[in-house]
Amino acid sequence: MGEYARSLAIANGAAARWPNSSIRFMLSREAPYAARAPFPATLLASSPTHHSGAVIELIEEWRPDVVIFDNAGRTAQLRAARRCGAAVVYISARRRQRRKAFRLRWLGLIDEHWIAYPEFIAGSLSAFERFKLRIRRRPRVRYLDVILACDRDSKPDLILNRVGLAAQGYVLIVPGGGTGHPGGQATVARFYAAARDLAAAGFDGVFVGPIQPGAEPHRRLRTFAGVPQSELAQLMRGARLVIANGGSTLLQAIACGKPCIAVPIAADQPERILRCVNAGVAVSAAPDTDSILRAATTLLADRGSLDALAGRASALALTDGIEVALRAIDGLIAANCG
Repeated sequence: MGEYARSLAIANGAAARWPNSSIRFMLSREAPYAARAPFPATLLASSPTHHSGAVIELIEEWRPDVVIFDNAGRTAQLRAARRCGAAVVYISARRRQRRKAFRLRWLGLIDEHWIAYPEFIAGSLSAFERFKLRIRRRPRVRYLDVILACDRDSKPDLILNRVGLAAQGYVLIVPGGGTGHPGGQATVARFYAAARDLAAAGFDGVFVGPIQPGAEPHRRLRTFAGVPQSELAQLMRGARLVIANGGSTLLQAIACGKPCIAVPIAADQPERILRCVNAGVAVSAAPDTDSILRAATTLLADRGSLDALAGRASALALTDGIEVALRAIDGLIAANCG
C-alpha cells in the first residue's frame, strides 16, 4: 500500500520468484491505475493511510506474512500487522516519512526500513539515527537504490526494431508523471516541445509520456503514451542521451549507465537533481523548452562530456532495488517460519 509503481515492481518480482505466493494491494479507487492493477486489490475511497479500519480489518482477516507500507501508514495499522504476526516493512521516500520511521515508537513496530533512494541521494544515516537503532536494536535499514524492472528474457533488439531505431542512435525523453504535480502538465508539454525541436534539428528521438491534444508530430520523433517498465529500461539502455524528470526515472537512467539531463517537475526534485549534478552523473536544465533544448544540443555536440557522464553513472554501480527487496522478504518469511 502506498507508492504504487514501486510496490508493483516489487510485487511482480515476488510473483515471479514465488509463483504460489498470494499478493494483495490496498489502493484508492480514485487513483488512475486502480482499475488496471494486475493483483487482487481492496479499493478504498482514498489513500489507505486514511482508512485504518479497513486496513486493520483486511490484515486481521487475511493474516499476511509480510505487510509493506510504502511511504504510507498509521501507527494503528502497523500495530495490527505486528499483532497478527506479520513482518512489517516501511518504505520511506521523503525526509518526513524517514523521520516518521525513526520515531522510537515506530522503531519497535518495523522489522525492515527501506529507504527508496541511493545513499548519495537520500543521505547516510545520521548519528542520531544510528543511536536510535543501537538503542532499539531494530529495524534493519536498507537502501533500495533504484527500482528498475527488467524482463531478463526480453531481447533489446526486438524493442528497438519495434520503434525502428538503432542502439545509441536516439535521444529518449521521459517527462514522467508530471500531470500529478502543480504545473506539471505544462512542464510535460515543454518536454514534448523540446523533443520535437530536437527532431527538427536532426536528432532521432523517442518520447514516452502524455502528449497534449493538437501537438504537432515529427517524422523523427516516435511517441508512446506509456510502455512497460521492462521495455522502458531497454529503451534507456539503447539511448544516446536520456532527458528525464528528477524523480525515479532519472535514477533508472543513471543505473543504466546513461548520460542524463534532469528537469524538475515537482518541489522535491531540485535537491535530488543537485546531488546528481554534484556527483557528476547528470546535467540539469530548467523546466522550459529552451533550457532543455540548449542543454541537449550542447551535450550531443560534445562526445567527451557524454562519455564522461556515462562513465561516472556506470561507476556508481547502483543496486537493483527489486533484488534487495526480494532478498529481504525471503529473510523475513524464513525468520517468521522459524
